[in-house]
Amino acid sequence: MGRLDFGRYPAVYGALQKHLLVFLLGEDVHISTCFNVLSAAMHLEVHDVDRVVAAGPTRIATIWMALRACQLPVHAYRFVKTVLRLLCRHRLHGWSESYLTYVSAALPGPASDSYAGVRSGDVFLSADEEAVIVRYLDETSDLVRTRGWSGVAHDKLCEAAMVLCSYQFAMRPIQVAMLTRRDVRVWQPEPGGEPAVHLTFVMVKQRGRLRKRPMVRRVKQEWAVLFTAPVAHADLHGRDASDRVFDVRSNREAGSRIARCVERLIGDDACAMDLRHTAAQRLVDAGASHEELAEFMGHSDVRTGLVYFAASASHAERVNRALGASEIYRRVAKIAHDRFISPEELTQLKGEQQIAGVPHGIPIAGIGGCTSGQPACPYNPVTSCYGCRKFMPLHDKTMHESVLAAMREVVSLFEQSSRGDARSPAYLQLQRTIAEIQAVIDQLEGERR
Repeated sequence: MGRLDFGRYPAVYGALQKHLLVFLLGEDVHISTCFNVLSAAMHLEVHDVDRVVAAGPTRIATIWMALRACQLPVHAYRFVKTVLRLLCRHRLHGWSESYLTYVSAALPGPASDSYAGVRSGDVFLSADEEAVIVRYLDETSDLVRTRGWSGVAHDKLCEAAMVLCSYQFAMRPIQVAMLTRRDVRVWQPEPGGEPAVHLTFVMVKQRGRLRKRPMVRRVKQEWAVLFTAPVAHADLHGRDASDRVFDVRSNREAGSRIARCVERLIGDDACAMDLRHTAAQRLVDAGASHEELAEFMGHSDVRTGLVYFAASASHAERVNRALGASEIYRRVAKIAHDRFISPEELTQLKGEQQIAGVPHGIPIAGIGGCTSGQPACPYNPVTSCYGCRKFMPLHDKTMHESVLAAMREVVSLFEQSSRGDARSPAYLQLQRTIAEIQAVIDQLEGERR
């Protein structure tokens, strides 16, 4: 956010804007909205504002239509309406509070759609781009574990953690920038385990008491080191609990750093709000309710998120995704395994490196190996192995096809018993697992061509 320079205008016009600033703050309008409205004064001539002030209720419609013909930016018209509301509050030039509804409804502003990008889908990251971001967070986390937090540049750590906030929690840049050391709680694990990290941040762009309502989120455990590292850095340097975690001075700086990082990763223009919109759509596509989306996004009105439901895939497409039958979803599933191994290599692995499990009551073994070993993995065997970078799938197409068929039977059972409750974590895990099994099979088929 920049600065408001009232001195650039004539004295009377500058004084009017100071009154408008106090008026807007008194109405509990967010500071960014105040800035946008008052900055739009530059698009209006002083004599235009004089005519607005002097018009009164009887002549304002004519003045308004003349201004509309000038095709000014949206915020310029909001500036004019703010002037009129100020006159109504103070009963000046024939205005009174009884005209507030008239000012709001009878003076039409230019048509605008705040969610045009959501409706068109332009603001959403593709599954390929999401996979790149997830891989970036995974690799940065692994780097911290390998080198220790002091072995990775502090700026890089902060950058990754800010991207995580936008991607996983749909946090706005201002929420990221306001995060303090006090807002990051680290729960130390058992020896050999991963720490748990909880973030607390407040709702923004709300009025009254809702603006202070805290929202608590838990960081994915495999990415928790991206926060334990900056916290350790802050503690080492004796930072206060009220100091900001990411060393950013404003929401603009936080947003620009996130945007630069994402652009570097996916090779295309993107911003922090694109990550926020993508997170919302990801939740809706998974079958979240209106209330769950509002809670996740920090919306005070459940109707705010209706646009995401309008843009969401149909129920049939979600079932196709879960069954791996959607060609689009199959194409975007990424191969993230280590390498293929032969049956001979599999038999030579240690017992703990040979993958076996009984997911959903189905005994499965011999699908491949793990470079770190099953006992060291905190995730469910088989269902979490496909797509893991440490997985070494067996070079046997028939084996993976049998696993795919078994998993599809489980999805069909889910569909019949719970009517495709896509909010179920088990259902979502199966959806991803099936897509990744299919990707392994497709890769093996590609080798034969």
